[in-house]
Amino acid sequence: MNLYRTAAIVTIFSALEHGLGFLYRIILSRTLGSEGLGVYQVALTVFAVFLTVSSSGLPITLSRVLSKHRAHRYKRGEHAATTAAILLTLSFSLPLTVLLFLLKKPFSSVFSDQRCADLFYIFLFGLSFTSVYAIIRGSFWGNKRFFAYSLIELIEELVMIVVGVLLLVVFRTGAADVNKAGIAVLVSYLCSFAIASVYFFARGGRLASPKGELLPLLKASLPVTAMRTSSSLMSSLVSVLFPMRLMAAGYSSARAMSEYGVIYGMVMPVLMIPSSLIGSIALVLVPELSESYYRGDGEKVSALVEKALNSTLLIACMLLPFFMACGEGVGVLLYSNATSGQLIEKSALMLLPMSLTMISTSLLNSLGCEKHTLLIFTLGSLAMLISVWVLPRFLGSGALVAGMCLDYLLCAVCSLLLLGKKTGRLRSGRYACRLALFFAPVCVLAVLLRMLLMRFLSYLPALALTLFSILILELVVMRLGKLFDLRAFIGGFLPKKKAGDTLPRANAVKS
Repeated sequence: MNLYRTAAIVTIFSALEHGLGFLYRIILSRTLGSEGLGVYQVALTVFAVFLTVSSSGLPITLSRVLSKHRAHRYKRGEHAATTAAILLTLSFSLPLTVLLFLLKKPFSSVFSDQRCADLFYIFLFGLSFTSVYAIIRGSFWGNKRFFAYSLIELIEELVMIVVGVLLLVVFRTGAADVNKAGIAVLVSYLCSFAIASVYFFARGGRLASPKGELLPLLKASLPVTAMRTSSSLMSSLVSVLFPMRLMAAGYSSARAMSEYGVIYGMVMPVLMIPSSLIGSIALVLVPELSESYYRGDGEKVSALVEKALNSTLLIACMLLPFFMACGEGVGVLLYSNATSGQLIEKSALMLLPMSLTMISTSLLNSLGCEKHTLLIFTLGSLAMLISVWVLPRFLGSGALVAGMCLDYLLCAVCSLLLLGKKTGRLRSGRYACRLALFFAPVCVLAVLLRMLLMRFLSYLPALALTLFSILILELVVMRLGKLFDLRAFIGGFLPKKKAGDTLPRANAVKS
C-alpha cells in the first residue's frame, strides 16, 4: 500500500511542477515572442546534452546501489557510493565547462543564431552545480526520501518562475529578455543545489572514501547514460538543423527561429499534456509488471500490459476531440498565437502514437528490453532527421511536425510488436476498436459544433460552449459504450486482500 501512496505523492508534486512550468511557458511566449522562445529552446536543448553526459545515468544507478547497501546495513558503502557518484559527475562536468569556455568562439559557430550561443553560456555556469544536485537527488530516491526529492524539484521550478517574472515583467533592465530567462534558470539551479546540499548533510549524509565504488558505478550507469544522451543529442541536432534547413528553403533567420519556437515552445507543451497521466500509470504498473515477468507469471504480465495500454488509449482518445475542435482557440487563448493553435489541431492525431510510445517504452524497459527500446528510438530518430532534412522546402515548418508524427508512429508500431512478442499476445485490439467506434463521431461532432457556434457567438463563449459540449458528449459515449469502469480500474491497482483477512460488517463497503 505504501507504494501506491508514494506514487500518489510523487504524481501530485509532478503535476504541480508541470502545471507551473506550463504557465511559465505561457509567460515566456508572451514576453519573448515566438522568435525569442525559439532561441531559448535551442540553447536549453543543446545544454541538456552536456547535462545528460555529466549526470544522466548516475542518479538512478546510485539509487539502486544505495538500496543494495541499505539492505545489507552497510552504511559506509552508502556514503562511499554517493561520494563516488559526485566525483564522477564532477570529473565530467568541470572539464566540459572549462573546455567549452576555452573553445567559446568555434563552439558558438554551431548555432545559427548568436543569441543561442550567448544564452547557452549562461546555462553553462550552472552545469556542475545542477549535476551534483542530480546526484544528491538520486541519494534521496535511493534512501526513499520521496517527499524531499519532490519538494526540492518543485522549489526549483518556483524559483525559476519567480526570478523569471521579476526580471522579465517587474524589473525592466537593458539586458536582452531571453538572457534574463536564462539567468532565472541559472538561479534555480544554484538554489536547488544549495537546498539539497544542506538537507543532505542535515539528515546524516556524509562523504567517504569512494574506494571500491567508482568503477562499478561508472560501468552500471553507462548504458542508461548512452540512451538518454542519444535522446538529448537528437533533440539538440534537430534544434540546430531545422532552422538551417528552413533558411536553405528561403526563410529568414528570424522567421526560421520563430517557426521552431512555435512548435517546440508552444505546440509540444500542449500535446505533452497526457505525459503526466501516462507517467503515473507507468509508475504504478511497472514495478508489479517487472516482478510478475521475472516470476514467470505470463498471464499476469499480459493483464497488466492490457490495463496500461487500455488506459493510455482512453486518455489519448478523450483529449483528441478537444485538440481537434479547440486547438486553434487554445493557441490564441494561451499564447496569442493563431499559428500555434492551427498546428495543435493539425497535430492532434499524433496524440495516439505519441501516448502509445510513452507507455510501451516504459513497459518494455521493465521487461529488460532497454537495448531494443534504444534500437527502436534510433529508427524513429532516423525518420525524424530525414523529414527535417528533406521536407522543409515542401512543407515549411510542417516538416518538423511530419517528422515527429513519423517518429512516434514507427516507435509505437515497433514497440507494440515487441510487446506482443514478449507477452505472447496483446489483448487491447478489441478495446481500441470500441474506442474508435465511439470517439470518431465525437471528434466529428465537436468540429462541426465549433464551426457552428463561431458563426453566432463571439470567440470566448463559443470556445467555452464547445469545451463543455465535448465533455458531455464524452461522458455519454463512455457510459453507453461501457468504456471505463472506475470501480474495476481502482480495484486493479489496489493490493489484493490476503486470505483470512476480514472486515467488520459495519465497515464492509462495496467497492
